[in-house]
Order: sequence, then C-alpha cells, then structure tokens
Amino acid sequence: MHLPTLLLSATVLCLFSATAAQKKPDVNRASATIPASGKQTYMQYCASCHGVDARGTGPASSSLKTPPPDLTTLAKRHSGKFPEQYVTDVLRFGIRIVAHGSSDMPTWGPIFGALENYNDAEVQKRIKSLCDYLASLQEKES
Repeated sequence: MHLPTLLLSATVLCLFSATAAQKKPDVNRASATIPASGKQTYMQYCASCHGVDARGTGPASSSLKTPPPDLTTLAKRHSGKFPEQYVTDVLRFGIRIVAHGSSDMPTWGPIFGALENYNDAEVQKRIKSLCDYLASLQEKES
C-alpha cells in the first residue's frame, strides 16, 4: 500500500471510531440524569420485604429474623405526624437504636451513594422522594 493511501485509511478509521464512540450512550450518566421517583425506588428496593402495599408483607418478609414494620402506620406510631427525619436517618444510616433489636434491613445510604456516583445531593433527593412517597401511604385517621 502507498503511504498516502495508508494515511487516508488510518484517518478514516480514526474518524469512524471517534464517531462511533460519541454515539454510545453513557449508561451511568443516563441513570444519574433520570431521577427515580419515590415509588420507583420503593418498588425496587423496599417492596420485597415491606410489600407492594407497604404493610410489611412482602414476599421476602417470612425469611427475615424480625418482621418488617407496616410503613403505612409510621405517622400513627409517631403522634400522628410522619417522622421524615427518622425515616431519612434509617434509610441513610440504618437502625441504630438498640431497643429496636437487630435488623435485616440494609443501610441504603451507601447503596444509593453508589447508584448516584457518590453525589450526595442526588442521594438526598432520592431519599426525599422515597420519604414523600411513604408519607403519601400513611393510613388516614378515622
């Protein structure tokens, strides 16, 4: 092959490679720019234990040492007010109160951190959306 033909072929190959690389979607970037709704997060990470209805009767609940609580009664168990800070702390740091006994519940803060590329603002948004969703599920006082 002649040098000009070789150079032309190499240039075309480089341009083709660069174009193809630009058209590939960045999966990590796409997931970070599409925030999960509170309901989506709940269904994906919580429903297997707490149940689709959040009453603690998910398909995995029978295999746990301690049954998962009914999340629709959080407000009722906290003087009628949804305990957003408590729920946020449990999600971020796990259950730290010895009186609650051991827990099979994962500490979601680090998991959500990894999902959001350790962007704390995004983790906070995800947890806030999840708390808002849980607040919307609270039993109404009769």
